[in-house]
Amino acid sequence: MRFLFLFLIIAVPPAVIFAQNESIPVVNIPEVMIYENRIQLPLSQKPSSIVVIDLEQINHLPVQSIADLIHYIAGIDMRQRGSNGVQSDVSIRGSSFDQVLILINGIKINDPQTGHFSLNLPVDISNVDHIVVYKGPSARVFGQNAFAGAINIITKNPDDKYIQLQLIAGDFGLAGGNFSASLSGNNIKNYLSVHDGKSSGYKYNTDYRITNIFYQSEIKTGSGMINLLSGYCNRKFGANGFYSSPDNKDQYESVQTSLVAISFKPCLKNPTMKLNNRLYWRRNRDEYLFIRNDPSFYRNLHINNIVGIDLNLSFESSLGVTGMGLDLNIPWITSNRLGNRNRKAATIFIEHRIPLLKGNMNIIPGIQVNVFSDFENNLLPGIDIGYSLNPSLIAFISSGYTYRVPTYTDLYYEDPVNSSNPDLQPEYAFSYEAGLKTVRINGFTGQLSYFFRNNFNLIDRSKENVNDRWKPENIGEVKMNGMDINLNIQPGKLIGIKDIIIHSFDLSYTFIHSRVGGDLPLFSKFTLENLRNQAAMSFELRYYRNIYQSVNFRYIDRVNMKDYTVVDSRMGWYSQKFSIYIDLSNIFNVEYREANYVTLPGRWVKAGATYKFSLKGKP
Repeated sequence: MRFLFLFLIIAVPPAVIFAQNESIPVVNIPEVMIYENRIQLPLSQKPSSIVVIDLEQINHLPVQSIADLIHYIAGIDMRQRGSNGVQSDVSIRGSSFDQVLILINGIKINDPQTGHFSLNLPVDISNVDHIVVYKGPSARVFGQNAFAGAINIITKNPDDKYIQLQLIAGDFGLAGGNFSASLSGNNIKNYLSVHDGKSSGYKYNTDYRITNIFYQSEIKTGSGMINLLSGYCNRKFGANGFYSSPDNKDQYESVQTSLVAISFKPCLKNPTMKLNNRLYWRRNRDEYLFIRNDPSFYRNLHINNIVGIDLNLSFESSLGVTGMGLDLNIPWITSNRLGNRNRKAATIFIEHRIPLLKGNMNIIPGIQVNVFSDFENNLLPGIDIGYSLNPSLIAFISSGYTYRVPTYTDLYYEDPVNSSNPDLQPEYAFSYEAGLKTVRINGFTGQLSYFFRNNFNLIDRSKENVNDRWKPENIGEVKMNGMDINLNIQPGKLIGIKDIIIHSFDLSYTFIHSRVGGDLPLFSKFTLENLRNQAAMSFELRYYRNIYQSVNFRYIDRVNMKDYTVVDSRMGWYSQKFSIYIDLSNIFNVEYREANYVTLPGRWVKAGATYKFSLKGKP
């Protein structure tokens, strides 16, 4: 049966291709707005590298988690330790996993203990409406941890009323289900989702179970808009080789992550002024056992909390649009390894958009001021400039300073193979990029960027001798430069023919070159494993009556690691109420690693079905 699925996924049925008579409607997608906390602009006018993955792409890609989805973005290095998003680290343009900021609806959710936990997301992929990825110095507007970039996950908040059921099954004991409901009225929206998924594992001690509960509501009042968001994720998994050598096969981890946020957007008398106030709380509990069935041998227990408030204001004047923000937060940790720690942090932002030459040029200078209770204050300026060469082509330049303070793991964690360093100092970088990007016209979009990042005081775990313990150090100066390119073509729109089987074609490539200033220790744990070459190609085929197939190729070449190519595919059928799909991950059964000593799964067949019950009118 598995080989039958393999044939169905890879082979394009010739009879279907040439006998296709029904036209597939061409939909003109409206301009995508980038909803940031302050200045909001259409995607086409943002003078920086930004990639958006929309809902249609999410539904048609062969992915089961948000981490799987991010794999397909140029310049993003997703390094999974387990299957289907169990645990993942993300890097942008050669950064470490601690240098990328993760947001949900603009709420910062990075963990103060370690970036390993930043993708412990209290949302499921079925809750996502779209994802916005910021690469390069423009991400500085988000503050701490947006060192190399930021990923903003925007969740669904549907307008209609429905109940939706989804079932998933596959190899290695994969099974799961999702229940979601949307109840909306004139002045209120409610969306609830419950997901549970598990697998017996693709090899010894790689089993997992993940449960997600997500709720979001939006209430319109006479004085403004109130939004409530809450999410909870419980994941338990075998951590075979996650943090140590492959000989240590009985590691186990249990993580619970919660997020609660409430925001209020008041109705102001001045229509050109916008104000958004938000209070948020994130909690992460992590328990790690070196021997799964013997907690007394070695056990880590960390409980991390962040409580914060952010205030964002934007207003228009004859000089352009001004955005200001204030973020106050208090992270604290209770840990049997790191002790009880806390800090206070405040970040002040101000930026201003200056439109020139009848709107053909946008200049956005900005500055952020950071105040910490345990580190020196700093001031980080930056500027973005965009110019419309013609109605469909924009040139842009972006530059600025970014920073990151050490995590609690960087500062205080010790075990038999790792030592601590409470004297670590923050990392800094000066970044710039220059590029061209197109506005979607007749089925074509593209972006080309050259980027450079000069890193100072980079934090890495290193050692001089093989028997030494790994110690976090500020290793000095590392320069990274390179380019990335991504193209999207919809041939039907490009040549004006609706009935064409190739619905879309995507091509992306990233090259990164790193240069170290001065001498480094002989052994480095993270810094010298960045991407060198990354190429991806995907295309989506539309067959007879809403039958589609996506095929995706990824080539990864990292410094000091073996390169590999992985091919995945999804074939499915959809209607207004019902949809089904079959996924094949790693079609050619390639053996590869993305992080540490963890060999990732070979060929894996997965299938899913969704049914949507309309509660009133059409779904």
